Amino acid sequence: MTHTSDTAPRTGAAPVLPVYLTAAVLARTADEGARVALVMLATQRADSAALGGALVAALMIPHVAAAPVAGALADTVRRRRLLHGGAVTLYGVALVALAVLVGRTHDSPVLLLAVAAGCVAPLLTGGLTSLLGELLTKERLTRAFSADAVSYNLAGICGPAVAAALGTAVGAGTALAALGAGAMAGGLLLFSLRLRPRDGGRSHPRRLRPAELLQGGAELARNRPLRSVTWASSTGQMGVGALPVVTVLLAGEYHASWATGGLMTAFAAGALAGSLSYAYRPVGAHRPERVVLWGLLATGIPLATVPLAQHAVPAVGLFAAAGFCTGPLFSALLASRERYAPASARTQVFTLGAGLKSTFAAAGAAAAGALNGLGATALLLGTAACQVVAAALGLALLTGRRTDLAASRNHPN
Repeated sequence: MTHTSDTAPRTGAAPVLPVYLTAAVLARTADEGARVALVMLATQRADSAALGGALVAALMIPHVAAAPVAGALADTVRRRRLLHGGAVTLYGVALVALAVLVGRTHDSPVLLLAVAAGCVAPLLTGGLTSLLGELLTKERLTRAFSADAVSYNLAGICGPAVAAALGTAVGAGTALAALGAGAMAGGLLLFSLRLRPRDGGRSHPRRLRPAELLQGGAELARNRPLRSVTWASSTGQMGVGALPVVTVLLAGEYHASWATGGLMTAFAAGALAGSLSYAYRPVGAHRPERVVLWGLLATGIPLATVPLAQHAVPAVGLFAAAGFCTGPLFSALLASRERYAPASARTQVFTLGAGLKSTFAAAGAAAAGALNGLGATALLLGTAACQVVAAALGLALLTGRRTDLAASRNHPN
C-alpha cells in the first residue's frame, strides 16, 4: 500500500502519529484561520475590506499555482524533515510579520509577503499528508489517513472560530500573530519526526527539470484510480463550495439568522464524526477509490432532501448527515493517493489534488453567488446533482484496468 523505500523509517512507535497530528492541526488551523484574521485586520487597522480580500487572494492563489513546484521539491529533496518543518515554521513567521505590518506599511510589501506564505502553503496540506507513508507501516495507514482527515476537519472548524473570537476580543493583529505562533510550534514539532534521508537525494532542492514539474499532473491524467478520485472529488467539491451561499439563502427562508453558521457547523461536525467513524471501522479500505465514489453519491442524498424540510432544525440534521458522508470520502481519497501515486511524484499528487479541490470549491462558491437569484431550492438541488455527477464521472474514469503498469508494479496487492 505504500511505496516507501528501504531507507525510509518504519516507525510505528506510539509517539509518531500524535506528534504528526498535533503539528498538522496547528499548521492547518493557522492556514484556515488566517483567511478570517487577515480580513478582520485589514478592516480594523486600515479600514479597507478590499485590502483584506486582496490579502486572502494573495494567500490562497499560490495554494494552487505553487502546488506542482512545492510537490516536486518535496519529492526530490533528500532531507524532507528539514523541508517540511522549515516550510511550516516560515509560514508561521510570515503570519506574525503580516500581523505587524498590515495597515502600518504600504500594501505592496504585505501582499508580496502573503504571496510568499501562500507558496509554501501546499506543504501544510497535501504535503504533510504525503509524509504518513514514510512514518508508519502500511497496516496503520488506513486509520492514519482517517485521523489526518480529522485534522483537516478540526482545522476547518477551529481556525475561523479562533480567528473570529480572538479578533473580536483582543484584536485581529493579536489573533493573526497567535495563529502564526501556532504554526511555528507545529513546524518545530515536525523537526522531531524520524524521517531518514533518502538515498541518492540531495540535502537541498536541486534545480528541477520541466518533466519533473509535470509528472504529478501526468499521473492524474493517465493513472486510472488517481484520475478517477481526483476529478470526481474535485467535481463534488464544486457543490460543497456553494454551500456557504446556500446557507445564507436558507437562513432567510427559515427566518433564522443562526442557521447561516449553524448549518455549516453541522456539516463540519458531521464530517468530523464521519472521519472518526471511518478511522474506527474503515469499511472498503482495500478499494479506497470505490469508497470515494460511494461517499459522493451518499453525500448528495441528504442535500437533495433539504428542500423538503420546512424548518431549520431538520435541515441541520440533513446537513450533518451530508457532512458525515464526506468523512469516509476524504479519508479514502487520501488513502487512494498514497496507494496509487508513484514514489517519484507522491507529494506532487497530494499537493496538486489539494489545490484542485480548493479551486473547484472556489468556482462553486462563485457560481452560487452569481446564481443566487435562482433561490435556495434550485441551488441545493444543483449542489446535490454535483455529487451524483461526480460519482458518475469517477466511475467512468475508473472503468477498465485498475491501474497502469507502473502502479501495478508498485502495488502488487
